[in-house]
Amino acid sequence: MRVMPGATSRAPSAQRAWSVRSSAPVPARLGSLAARIWSGHRLFIIVLIPAVLLRADAELGYRWQAWFNDSFLYVQDTVHFNLDPTRVSGYSVLLKILQPFHSYALITILQHLMGLAVAVMIYALARHRFGAPAWLATLAAVPVLYDGFEIQLEHLILSDAAFLFVLTLATTLLLWDPAGPSTRRSAVIGLLLGLGVLLRSVGEPLLAVFVIYMIIRRFNWRKIVATLVVGLVPAFIYAVAFDLEHGQFAMSDATGVFLYSRVMTFAECSKMQVPVNELWLCTDPVPPNERPIAQSYIWTPATPLDRFPPNKFAPLPNKLAEDFAIRAIEAQPLDYTKAVFSDTWRVFGWQRQVFPQAATYDEYLFLPHGLPVPSWDDANLGGYHSYAAAYVQDNPETQVVNPFAVIIRDYQKYVWLPGTIYGLILLAGLAGIAAAWRRLGGEALLPWAISLALIVIPAATAEFDYRYVLPAVPFACLAAVIAFSPGTAGRAGLQRLAAAVRRTVGGSGGSGASGGPGASGGPAGPAAASKAGDDERDLATDGA
Repeated sequence: MRVMPGATSRAPSAQRAWSVRSSAPVPARLGSLAARIWSGHRLFIIVLIPAVLLRADAELGYRWQAWFNDSFLYVQDTVHFNLDPTRVSGYSVLLKILQPFHSYALITILQHLMGLAVAVMIYALARHRFGAPAWLATLAAVPVLYDGFEIQLEHLILSDAAFLFVLTLATTLLLWDPAGPSTRRSAVIGLLLGLGVLLRSVGEPLLAVFVIYMIIRRFNWRKIVATLVVGLVPAFIYAVAFDLEHGQFAMSDATGVFLYSRVMTFAECSKMQVPVNELWLCTDPVPPNERPIAQSYIWTPATPLDRFPPNKFAPLPNKLAEDFAIRAIEAQPLDYTKAVFSDTWRVFGWQRQVFPQAATYDEYLFLPHGLPVPSWDDANLGGYHSYAAAYVQDNPETQVVNPFAVIIRDYQKYVWLPGTIYGLILLAGLAGIAAAWRRLGGEALLPWAISLALIVIPAATAEFDYRYVLPAVPFACLAAVIAFSPGTAGRAGLQRLAAAVRRTVGGSGGSGASGGPGASGGPAGPAAASKAGDDERDLATDGA
């Protein structure tokens, strides 16, 4: 097996552009660095500037935050400093760290900076590590920079922007060096993934995705162990704290409840062997094809879970709901597969549908008015009548200010990535991964698997939501770039395809089978032979 040096197969000029080592004085070094950055990354900087201005406009137009229903729960948990039984509360810990500033503006500005940082990491990784041309690396960062729904997601008091940031940083650190990360860096990667587990529950299976990728790529066992062990430490500490507060060593008391809601869109108790203590979960007489969406079996009177004291988010009802859901999946695996596929397929629609219902869908939009603080957020804390007000010690209502609000609101209506385009990007990455089958997909396998997991896992464990799609897009873009970068089988395949097209076009000009430009010994003969040799070397490199 041939092993080609990783650095020589990538663009050395791109690597030099990121270097800052010098013995010159600080001002001279900064000036030289700025000049090199502008010279080597002019296109990306030009594209980046309007994206910064759009986020500044959102900040000025919707002062200083946008609210989603879950936002108020995060803030409640922050003020009380409780671990929420329905979701992991790592984001509330972040809000607690920032609470002394009493500023929602600080939170949303940090989240906008995180979104911009994700774009920078995607671009830098594509250029530095994989030698992508500037235009292609910039194009890969465009969705996260310019999608109007991404900008709005960063402006919400929600965990998604922070989760996307730590996940992208972990991916960048893992792929940055051709030789792989050091053991110490692997531990840092594990820590970032562990923090991701505390920000969103989908982080747990993504830690497994990273570890499996490292095993496939034959990383040193010390690096794999460092990533796994350090990645589990935050989850372990959180589970201990959750056990002290809620009496269960777990991340939440809701995994079974959400899985129950998933299966209730198709579950039929007549096809299952349900024990007596779970029969109360079989109370929906409506045929599966007439049932409401999955969320209804958590938040509306359609759910029997509300009949269990003290509440559905307690260890016992959560466990019974989980057992029931597993029985339904085992008894009706095809129906479960169909439900998961149906929700995943929603991701790839050209137009956005109003889903799961109008009230929730509207919370993902910049609207002419801000979402009011709900009545259930009432509190009496030092003169403040809501937890949202107590956190900021001021008026928590979103202040909609024109003309800034009109600009970003109209922008969001027209500038966003259709799900169909995301699907095509995902397919492009898959094609490049398939071409690199000798290397089990190559480096593109990691970001592609992350992207797929981010859309499939919610559909398999709860329900589709547009909010869960946005963090998946940057990884699909990165995977597509990596899969066709210099020195890969994907690039060699494109070169062969281009050569075949040129031959076809040239042949249609009537050159004939002999004596034409492509004939043996003709003018194109040596170039074609050289080209074929380059393709073979690309394949040999990819197969190493």
